[in-house]
Amino acid sequence: MLSPMLGQQIVAVREGHAFDEGALRAYLLGRLEGVEAGLGVRQFAGGQSNPTFLLECGGRRYVLRKKPPGDLLPSAHAIEREYRVMTAVAGQGLPVARPILFCDDAGVIGTVFYVMEFVEGRVFRDLTLPGVEPGERAALFDAMNATMARLHGLDYEAAGLAGYGKPGNYFARQITRWSAQYVASTREQLPAMVRLMEWLPANIPPGEETAVAHGDFRMENLIFHATEPRVVAILDWELSTLGHPLADLAYNCMPWNLEHGQYHGLRGLDLQAMGIPDERAYVAAYCARTGRAPIAHWEFYMAFSLFRMASIAQGVYARSLAGNASSESAAGFAGTAEVLAGRACELIGAN
Repeated sequence: MLSPMLGQQIVAVREGHAFDEGALRAYLLGRLEGVEAGLGVRQFAGGQSNPTFLLECGGRRYVLRKKPPGDLLPSAHAIEREYRVMTAVAGQGLPVARPILFCDDAGVIGTVFYVMEFVEGRVFRDLTLPGVEPGERAALFDAMNATMARLHGLDYEAAGLAGYGKPGNYFARQITRWSAQYVASTREQLPAMVRLMEWLPANIPPGEETAVAHGDFRMENLIFHATEPRVVAILDWELSTLGHPLADLAYNCMPWNLEHGQYHGLRGLDLQAMGIPDERAYVAAYCARTGRAPIAHWEFYMAFSLFRMASIAQGVYARSLAGNASSESAAGFAGTAEVLAGRACELIGAN
């Protein structure tokens, strides 16, 4: 079944993710409008991190996000941070699902959770946007670009996010973090990942910038208006922090650096005919919107993003082996880290 958020498949709550729905309803009574009429719970099939559920009650719909069950890596699945940043950016007028309530009592359904509004619109899981005309494809990519630039222009201090991360040394801290996460997720380290863990900290470009970095800014994490090429909500803020905006930009540009068929890759496709901008034009549009000069050391930012995604992919695959992955497709991440790390090494000439 497809929800009105086109592309978002909704299924019965998966085995291993079930919780006491009666306890949830009892907690929400008096806190969430419509619950007194009953509560239906189903699960969004997508997503590899925090399990996400559709709540239906009294003709209303909401979305619940929680931590996955089981043992988790330190600092992972920090939905408290999601709720905080979403509340802050919503107050600044950025497109986001409105947070409604946060429950820090893990005794209610087994983990802490939060509830946000359900946003109608389109979610595109296939970056080639099948069935969309070239002109609209171009407009959708441009809307994604404009929304990212708008996020990076946010005054994070005015938004109440001055303490949301540590300004400065972003890449050094992130390389250390994701190296540790990768090592904790695998018994046999890939040679390409080992090379990247050596090369990246030694080649960090000079200069510091600080912005609200989403951390997972890609088309699949955006809800577009049902009929217009306009972003109405940015989803999945788990990895957000105060960070370097070029980390977000490079992560968003990863598909241009991967072959079609390799983790949402666009290489090898006739992008011009499809209405999809090439990487150079897309980056130039972002630079124009943010008043930035042409970017030096682009290979570092891209290699970092591929390395970071490789570490994340390895963590998803590790959770699939442990049986507590948020999505049934998690096992499909086997070998993804090797592809991403290998491409990163190609870009920096470290094969």
